[in-house]
Amino acid sequence: MKHLLRRSGLAALAGVMAVSGGAAWGGEAADGSGPGFLDGLGNGSGLLGDMGGLRPWLGDKGITFTLGETSEVLGNVSGGNRRGFEYDGLTTATLQMDTQRAFGWEGGTFNLSGLQIHGRNLSADNLASLQTASGIEADRATRLWEAWYQQAMFGGKADVKLGQQSLDQEFLVSQNALLFVNTMFGWPMLPSADMPGGGPAYPLSDLGARLRLHATESLTVLAGVFNGSPSPRDGGDPQLGDRAGTDFTLKGAPLAITELQYAPPSSATGLPGAYKLGMWYDGRRFADQSVDSAGQSLAAPDTTGVAAGHHGNYALYGVADQMLWRDAATPDHNANAFLRLMGTPQQDRVPISFSLNAGLTLHAPFQGRAADAAGLGLGYTRVSHRLSTLDEQAGAYTGSFVPVRHSETFLEATYQYALTPWWQLQPDAQYVFHPGGNVAETTDSGKRVGDELVLGLRTNIQF
Repeated sequence: MKHLLRRSGLAALAGVMAVSGGAAWGGEAADGSGPGFLDGLGNGSGLLGDMGGLRPWLGDKGITFTLGETSEVLGNVSGGNRRGFEYDGLTTATLQMDTQRAFGWEGGTFNLSGLQIHGRNLSADNLASLQTASGIEADRATRLWEAWYQQAMFGGKADVKLGQQSLDQEFLVSQNALLFVNTMFGWPMLPSADMPGGGPAYPLSDLGARLRLHATESLTVLAGVFNGSPSPRDGGDPQLGDRAGTDFTLKGAPLAITELQYAPPSSATGLPGAYKLGMWYDGRRFADQSVDSAGQSLAAPDTTGVAAGHHGNYALYGVADQMLWRDAATPDHNANAFLRLMGTPQQDRVPISFSLNAGLTLHAPFQGRAADAAGLGLGYTRVSHRLSTLDEQAGAYTGSFVPVRHSETFLEATYQYALTPWWQLQPDAQYVFHPGGNVAETTDSGKRVGDELVLGLRTNIQF
């Protein structure tokens, strides 16, 4: 699963302003020579505007720079292993270079991005959920995220991307699901649990190659081959295996993924939508969930304690985004639905056999609030049958209370309120049924963990 944080971008900005004696932060510079660094503060899509001319200067050289901060306070007021509220935050910085504008090389793009993760991790500290509460939760760190080069070919009909990549930026994506706070609306539960190291997704990435082919106006094919695990070592927290994100390991079997994407052509009548079918295969060896190397239950008193091994693991998935309604007079006012399903028949070697995300979103829900959005979402995951069987066997062998894990479901309601084009506030509520799929409290009370109600507030700022 995933973790979190240290010092917010807001605090960092305040610190910079406090110590900046060399130039004014608005109006003229201290020597009267011209505009200050923050002239035009808050204009346009970023808090810092054109950064005193820095952004236009970089743009002339084909370089774009983006900086954003997501901060939130989340807490569980019921259920979990303990109750309370915690803060976590994420600062993301990205540099991109258009090689044609920079030095005349047509069709090329360099991308370099980094993460500064700070605060604490509510899911790890308080909750027993499989489906973690926030998509920015991770171990505290300052780390490289992505470093890749992309080259367009055949007049833009195809492109190849090489380097350190995070799969959740292109594969398995539902655009309508990105409004929500829970992790599983980004990178789903099944690959989070079943791929080695949780898969190459935030805050991790992996070396590999990705091909994108625009077969027709409506049909696109994505295919990639990546290192089999984003962690240079097996076991333990994969983020601690590469704290800085610079290991660039290529050891182990590969991970292959392909996705077929369909969207009606722009000339089509009716409401827009997007549909995707895909699969992934990881060639590593996977441990059996209930049987040891001698062929008997891992819960048996005389078990070897060494799980049987299996070669390879795969899953199939589908994603659908569909607009349901659009106001003819105000196109920004529209309602959308999404559905993402993923499953694997190989239940002997994975902890999760199925996951589902679904929801409804409403854009511009109120008059005069064109940039706001509201959403209701659902996440469901099914523990593999073999893992449920192991729980049953453990109870039978010991004669004691052992909850049998089966499934976990959560509901989320969220509203994103746009204070400015670059600043949003987002109150959020989540309710988790059968946390952990049905697990016991850590206090040895003999009770199952109670259902969890998580409340919180997120803020997003683009600098």
